[in-house]
Amino acid sequence: MTLRIALDAMGSDSYPTPDVAGAVLAAKEFGDAIILVGTESLIRTELSKHNTSNLNITVVHAADLIDMNDKPATVGKDKPNSSMHVGMSLVRDGKADAFVSAGNTGAALSIATLYTLKRISGVKRPALTGIIRLGGIVFVILDVGANTDSKPEWMAQFAQMGEIYTRLSLGIEKPRVALLSNGEEASKGNDLIRASSLLIEQLPINYVGNVEPKDLLIHGADVVITDGFIGNLVIKSLEASTRAMGNLIRQEIKKNPITMVGGLLARPAFREVYRQVDPFEIGGAPLLGVNGVVIIGHGRSNHIAIKNAIGQARKAVLGNIIDAIATGLR
Repeated sequence: MTLRIALDAMGSDSYPTPDVAGAVLAAKEFGDAIILVGTESLIRTELSKHNTSNLNITVVHAADLIDMNDKPATVGKDKPNSSMHVGMSLVRDGKADAFVSAGNTGAALSIATLYTLKRISGVKRPALTGIIRLGGIVFVILDVGANTDSKPEWMAQFAQMGEIYTRLSLGIEKPRVALLSNGEEASKGNDLIRASSLLIEQLPINYVGNVEPKDLLIHGADVVITDGFIGNLVIKSLEASTRAMGNLIRQEIKKNPITMVGGLLARPAFREVYRQVDPFEIGGAPLLGVNGVVIIGHGRSNHIAIKNAIGQARKAVLGNIIDAIATGLR
C-alpha cells in the first residue's frame, strides 16, 4: 500500500540536509509518496544532491520557520505558515496520511492540538510517546513530555491509547500495561499513581499494576504509563546513561595496548550493541490523541532516524491507530 507522508523538512537541528536525505531513503525503501514541507528553495537545492528518479517526492512551500527557541504557547498564532502548520494541515485536509517532524516538540503539540488536527473526540489530553528498544526488548512509555502535570483520568486514557498503539502498530498481541512507580505494591506511589491505578484496573486491558524503574530494561511491561514530567526525565536519563556508558568503555579500552587489541576484536559486538540501543533506529514516536498520525523525532536526528521515523508513521497508519483510539475511548 502506497502512503502519503508529509515530512517537516525544516525540523531537525541540521535542516534540511538529514531531513531530505532521510526522505529519499524512505521513498526508496517503502515506495511511499513523500511530501517535503518547508522553504522550497532550500529543499530543492538539497534534493538536487540525490538521485530522485522514479521516486515520488514532492515539495510544498512553507514560508515560516519554527526553531527550538519559539514558545509553544504563541508559535501557533505567530507563525501560521510554518512547516508544521502546513504539514499537519495536509493531514487534516486528507492530502497526506501522516506527518513527521524532528522539530520543536512543544510547538508540534500546540499546533496539532489547537490549530490543525485537534483532539480525537473524547480525548482529554494528547500524550507524547517514547519507544525504547534494548536488544529484543521493546516497550512504549507515555507521556514523555506533553503534560507536565497529569490527572488520574488522563493517565487512564494514556493507558488505553498506549495499549492500542502497541497492539496494532507494534504487533504485541496482548501488551502488559503498567504504571511507573517507586514500588510494585499497590500501596506504593503518590496520590496520582494510586488514583490512576484504581481507574486503569477497571479498563479492558492487560493491566499488571506498578513497575519500578529498575525493571524497565528487563521487560517489566510493554506499555509504561507516567506523567509527562517523570516520563521526560526517564527518557533523557536513559539517553544520557547510554552515552556515558559508551564513553566510559572507549576510555577504558584506550588505556593500554592489551585492551586496545581486545577492543578491536570486539568492535563488531560493540557496533551491534550500539545499534540495539541507538534511538535513531526507532526514529520517532507518535503524539497520541490528536486526530491524525503525527510522529515526533529528536532534533539531533540524522538521515537514518528520519527514514525510520517515516517508517513509524507507516506502521501507525497501517494499524489504523486513529480510528482504533476513537473507538476504544467511546
